[in-house]
Amino acid sequence: MNLRQPNANEATQTFNRSKSVSPMSGICTRCLDGCRGNCEIFKSSFRGREVIYPGPFGTITAGADKNYPVDYSHLNIQGYAVGAFGLPEGVDPGPDTAIFPRVDTETEYGWDKKVRMKVPIFTGALGSTDIARKNWEHFAAGAAIAGITLVCGENVCGIDPGLVLDSNKKIKASPEMDRRITTYKKYHEGYGEILVQMNVEDTRLGVAEYVSSKHELDTIELKWGQGAKCIGGEIKVNTIERAIELKKRGYIVTPDPDNPAIAAAYNDTAIKEFERHSRLGFVTKEGFLAEVDRLRDMGFRRVTLKTGAYSMTEVAMAVKYSSEAKIDLLTFDGAPGGTGMSPWPMMEEWGIPTFYLESLVYEFAERLSKKGMRIPDIAMAGGFSSEDGAFKAIAMGSPYVKAVCMGRALMIPGFVGKNIGKWIKENDLPKTVSEFGTRPEEIFVCYEELAQKFGDDMKHLPLGALGIYTYAQKFRIGLQQLMAGARRFRIREISRKEVMALTEEASKISGIPYVMNAYREEAEAILDE
Repeated sequence: MNLRQPNANEATQTFNRSKSVSPMSGICTRCLDGCRGNCEIFKSSFRGREVIYPGPFGTITAGADKNYPVDYSHLNIQGYAVGAFGLPEGVDPGPDTAIFPRVDTETEYGWDKKVRMKVPIFTGALGSTDIARKNWEHFAAGAAIAGITLVCGENVCGIDPGLVLDSNKKIKASPEMDRRITTYKKYHEGYGEILVQMNVEDTRLGVAEYVSSKHELDTIELKWGQGAKCIGGEIKVNTIERAIELKKRGYIVTPDPDNPAIAAAYNDTAIKEFERHSRLGFVTKEGFLAEVDRLRDMGFRRVTLKTGAYSMTEVAMAVKYSSEAKIDLLTFDGAPGGTGMSPWPMMEEWGIPTFYLESLVYEFAERLSKKGMRIPDIAMAGGFSSEDGAFKAIAMGSPYVKAVCMGRALMIPGFVGKNIGKWIKENDLPKTVSEFGTRPEEIFVCYEELAQKFGDDMKHLPLGALGIYTYAQKFRIGLQQLMAGARRFRIREISRKEVMALTEEASKISGIPYVMNAYREEAEAILDE
C-alpha cells in the first residue's frame, strides 16, 4: 500500500517532473542534471526552510493526505428494522412516531455544569493564524447562531499588535482578544460557548487572568498539543520589525531577526518571512492538577484539555489526570491533522492517527471506569468533516465520546459564505453558485429562516456566518437520518453496537465486531428457534 508519496505535494507547491517515481524517496526514477524543477529537493535547494511549510501562508489551510492502513471508512453504520430508543417519554414507537425529524441531535459536555450544543460538533482552535484573524467575524457569528462551541486558540494575545503589558509583563489590554470574545457573545443564543486556549506563553502572559477579569468567561482550555504538530503553535510574519517585536515578547523566532546575516538576507529580499514558535510544554501530574485548581480558584466554572497525537503513554496520562482533575471536556486530536500553519513533514509522518488514537482512548477509559473512576466527557478531532464520521466516532467511543471537533470542515463554509458576498459585489459569481441565483436570498437555503429571526439586523450578519449555519443544518439533518436508521433518537443512545468493522484489522484495532460476526449470536438464535 502506498501510504504517501514524499518529495512532492500541492501543499508545498512542488511536483515531480517524471511520471515514474521511487515510492520510498519520492525522487523521479530518472533525475536529470539540468531539470528545471519542481520537486521538494529542487525547491529546497534555494528556498530552504520555507519548503517545510504549506503555502502561501495566510491564504490556505492544509490537510495531510497520508493514506493510513485503517481509518473510519473501515466502519459502517448498522441499520435496524425494529425498535426506537430515545423517543420522548410517553411516546410509543411506531411508524408515525419514530420519524427522523424527531431525532434529537443535541449533546452536552461538562463535569457538573453542562454546556449544551445543538449538534455534536465544535470548531478546532482558531488562534493566532491569519486565517482565523481575517475571518473571525464569520467564524464566531456562525458558530454562535449554529449553537456550537467556538474555540479561540493559543497565542491570540501574544501576537496582538495592540497588546499592552503591565510592569510585570502581564496582559493589561488585548484589543484582538476583546474583539474575538465580543463578536461571539453578540450572537450567542444559549447553546455552545466560547472558550480560550492556553499554551506556555499564554500562561506566562496571564491570558487566563485577563479573560476571567475582563470578560468573565466560564471556560478555559489547557493545551498539550494537537494532531498536526508536536512542537508548539506557529505562524509566519513578513517583516523583520514584527519578528523583532515578537522575539522581545518572549517567543522563539526563526531565523533570528537580530542576526546581522539574517537582517542582510532580509534586505536582499532572500528572506521574506519569519516563523514565530511557541515553546514545548512539559507535563507532570502534580503540575497539571495544580494548574487546574489555580484556574478554578480564579473563577472558571469549567476547565478543559486539548491534547494531540502523542504516544500511548501520554494518552494514558491525559485520561487518568483528567479524571482526577475533573476536567470538563477532554479533546484528543489525532494525526494527520489539518491546519493553517504546521510543518508539512510533521503533518504527514508524526503521531497516532485518529482511528487508532480513539481505540486507545476507549480502551483506557474502560479500564479506569471499571476501577470506579469517572471519565470526563471526551471529544475526538483529526480529519472529521461529515455527519457519518461524527456518528462513527461517537459510537466507537460510547459512552464517553460526546462530540467531534472539526477544523477545516467548519472553516470552509465561512470562507464560502464570505466569498459569495464578495463575488456578488464584484458581479463575479462562479457558475457553481450563480445557477441558484444572484442574491443571498436566492443562494442560501437558510436565508429567510434567519431573516425571520434577525429582522432588520439580518443585513449585519456576515455571509460567512450564514454559510456555517447552513452547513450545520445539513449536518444536523444528515445525522438525524443516520440516527433514525439506527433507531437511536438521542445522542446518548448511540452505542458501539451501532457500528461494524468492514475488515478484520479494523476490528482487531478497535474492538468493534467484524461485519461477519456482528449480531451473529442473535441471528443464529432466530434461525434455531
